[in-house]
Amino acid sequence: MGAYLNSISAYTLYKNESVKPYFVDKTQMLDEIIPMVSEGSNYICITRPRRFGKTVMANLIASFFSMGCDASDIFDSLKIAKNKAYREHLNKHNVIRISLNELPRRCKTYDQYIDRVETLLITDLKESYPDVLIRDDEAVWDILSRIHAEKSAKFVFVLDEWDYIFHRKFVTEEDKGAYIEFLSSLLKDKPYVSFAYMTGILPIAKYSSGSELNMFLEYTMASEERFSSYFGFTESEVDVLFSKYSQLCSQRNVSREGLRIWYDGYHTCVGERVYNPRSVVASLANNNLGNYWTSSGPYDEIFYYIENNVADVRDDLALMVSGMPVPAKVQEYAATSMNLNTKDEIFSAMVVYGFLSYEEGKVSIPNKELMDKFNDMLRKEQSLGYVYQLAKASERMLKATISQDTDTMLSILEFAHNTEIPLLSYNNESDLTAIVNLVYLAARDFYRIEREDKAGIGYVDFIFYPELDANADSIILELKVNHTPEEAIQQIKDKQYALRFQPKLGENPKYTGRILAVGIAYNKEEKKHSCKIEVLNEIMP
Repeated sequence: MGAYLNSISAYTLYKNESVKPYFVDKTQMLDEIIPMVSEGSNYICITRPRRFGKTVMANLIASFFSMGCDASDIFDSLKIAKNKAYREHLNKHNVIRISLNELPRRCKTYDQYIDRVETLLITDLKESYPDVLIRDDEAVWDILSRIHAEKSAKFVFVLDEWDYIFHRKFVTEEDKGAYIEFLSSLLKDKPYVSFAYMTGILPIAKYSSGSELNMFLEYTMASEERFSSYFGFTESEVDVLFSKYSQLCSQRNVSREGLRIWYDGYHTCVGERVYNPRSVVASLANNNLGNYWTSSGPYDEIFYYIENNVADVRDDLALMVSGMPVPAKVQEYAATSMNLNTKDEIFSAMVVYGFLSYEEGKVSIPNKELMDKFNDMLRKEQSLGYVYQLAKASERMLKATISQDTDTMLSILEFAHNTEIPLLSYNNESDLTAIVNLVYLAARDFYRIEREDKAGIGYVDFIFYPELDANADSIILELKVNHTPEEAIQQIKDKQYALRFQPKLGENPKYTGRILAVGIAYNKEEKKHSCKIEVLNEIMP
């Protein structure tokens, strides 16, 4: 047992995961991998955004196959134990598991990085095969070839974060080429490879333009369905986790609908819904709906992707933040963390890194967790021009609405109308809806804002649920084009939208403040907005 060869680390880490209360059994992935290992010479690369369980899966695979320790205490009770070949493969293979996101101390060059990988692996091989002649100046693939020739030994390779090195500032283009050659020399057409599993964020095709790594079959979230259900949480898996949470937690601050709003929004290539797994688990464990999208570097900041081409993406950002999907030609092989020039390259990278979701030829902001990140950017980056100005004005818009100051509301709407914003054709209510989303951007700090929400005997355009203060005003907002705000208010009353704030029978009221009925209208002939606000009857316990 060494640092890489048959290391106990993967077992330890996966066992720690398996005993957590919100663990999800993804071992059925092994049902698909076991035949590949049996056949030999299979290579797969699975790319997903950060926080989607890639490392957990790498540890699962390594701890199952590795002969470094007995992992039956983990897997005997999991789904894979029903596989007929379970005992035949459990801890029966030599596994070389390498986390390629680890750097040597005070690393400043690619040579230092790759020397550490080679040195640790050669050290492991010397210790495990002391009777095989291994010279210090030999390449690691030559050593592995000799071990295979003398001992008939084969190896399962599990390589995590394969693309990590491409994000380091000290790595040159020449270094990237050398790294690809290293992986090719280590893995390609080698009789000692029984199976190679590689994972990361960026697809191989971006960096391997030739045939160096063409033995890998690549599986991305946007283009390949196979293996999709093993990364991220599906609807049914979140249902199970929420049921467990309901049993474990007596004072629940998280709702099932809240999980959907905050962490859903991703899709497989066939449209299956996928949740951000790390955030779901953190939310349930902490008993709190919050933003768990932690930044670990510039690639985790939205503005990093657009700062060199704000003009090309600004209009589409306005549309997406207002809740509208935007057409895009997303090509994952074109996504890289550097040199993003075109809009499609920018959006491709943002899909790969998980900031946007992609479905049916359109990109969109997947959920509230990411929408909050976009909101923060829009309200602090002045280079975004009119989008920044509208985002800043949204703070005044909310205050004006609460104080029933329709004059200020109208001035902000007219300001929006007179900007260069591309959505202001106002051909229908959906265009007006987009503007309202922008001018109420700041409200998302205090409210959960739902569009087309079922309320009373109809569907209201916007409904603002207080999230932080039960005594805060609730807001029902109805939009009209070529009708009056009075008609909008009347619709709110006639369709009894205010019932959405009534507590269920036997429950205490959740919302105790005023209910504001807000009507906003736009006259296409006069090109003017009009507003009206009424306070509906207060909710009675």
